[in-house]
Amino acid sequence: MLGRLGPVLSVLAAAVPLTALGADFKLASPELTPGGRLEARHVFNGFGCSGGNVSPALSWSGAPAGTKSFALTVYDPDAPTGSGWWHWVLFDLPPTVTSLPAGAGDPAGGKLPKGAVQTGTDFGKPGFGGPCPPQGDKPHRYVFTLYALKVDKLGADPAATAAMVGFMLNANALEKTSFTVYYGR
Repeated sequence: MLGRLGPVLSVLAAAVPLTALGADFKLASPELTPGGRLEARHVFNGFGCSGGNVSPALSWSGAPAGTKSFALTVYDPDAPTGSGWWHWVLFDLPPTVTSLPAGAGDPAGGKLPKGAVQTGTDFGKPGFGGPCPPQGDKPHRYVFTLYALKVDKLGADPAATAAMVGFMLNANALEKTSFTVYYGR
């Protein structure tokens, strides 16, 4: 079957360059290696964990045409809650912003661009909340996802739940890119 489709796929690949499919939209961090481990400076300080609770520096490139804003989430699908754990929910980042410094997730730090909104996490407050998996669990996955959005402002209430913001992000996404890092204790 693939033999007969080979010429068709070759024509399609030539007509639709990989960059048009979003292969260039990338999220990176000078502090984190995809598949690597979060460090003590990122770990939550509370719930039995002691860490710096500092959000890592992040940068991105290759946003799709028509991007009007960005949003970022950090999610642990392995948390023993039945629904995972939201560690950071950030949206309304202007389209001219292509990076966040370390510590940008501190609501009192003043490191976010004007107009950016952080909603509550599963720690019960807005801002970055670092990893703090239960003692003895296998290392949890922490998925950093950046969304390129087709809207200037998401329109979510700053008190909205992470699930509601996630619904709105997916409804307005042009494209998304992510990487996963791990942490266990």
